[in-house]
Amino acid sequence: MTLVIGLTGGIASGKTTVANLFRDQYAIDIVDADVVAREVVEPGSAGLHAISARYGKNILWDDGTLNRAALREIIFTDIKEKQWLDSLLHPMIRESMQIQLQQVQSEYALLVIPLMVENNLQQLADHILVVDVDEEIQIQRTVNRDGVSREQAESILRSQASRAERLAIADDVITNSSQNQQLLPQVAKLHKKYLEMSMANQ
Repeated sequence: MTLVIGLTGGIASGKTTVANLFRDQYAIDIVDADVVAREVVEPGSAGLHAISARYGKNILWDDGTLNRAALREIIFTDIKEKQWLDSLLHPMIRESMQIQLQQVQSEYALLVIPLMVENNLQQLADHILVVDVDEEIQIQRTVNRDGVSREQAESILRSQASRAERLAIADDVITNSSQNQQLLPQVAKLHKKYLEMSMANQ
């Protein structure tokens, strides 16, 4: 079985940048929970069928794709609807991730789950890598990247696990706090470590 490295971090921590370095520099296969979450509600999927059956055709755009803004509005105003949606989609996402992990061709796989701590999904990985960043930098990056207010950025941060909670599950940590932080040397060092682990795992 392929060694699975779980990658997580808070908003604007640089998870995607780090994952892409592993992929582009070392051809490591990535399974990304955010990508899978979009796939399970694509047109023709069981997920989208169940959502439109519950909320009607108003939840779809004219081209048959999911109107995410309309769905967000429903689940943010009604906790029961959020629970229904989570109980529908989370098993689908988990199953799809596990299928994709079985198809990995590289020496080890990166399983990228932004809300790993919040959803208690660390057991899906053999080893946990956390991208850690100073909270003030997270706020600044989120404001600059997403065009949201500082208050909104702080609210998103509060809704996620704390740095301490993420670091508590970490086997390895990549620090990405300074603007020109050298990520590649950190990735290179970990890649070497993960190759050794995967060989020992065989």
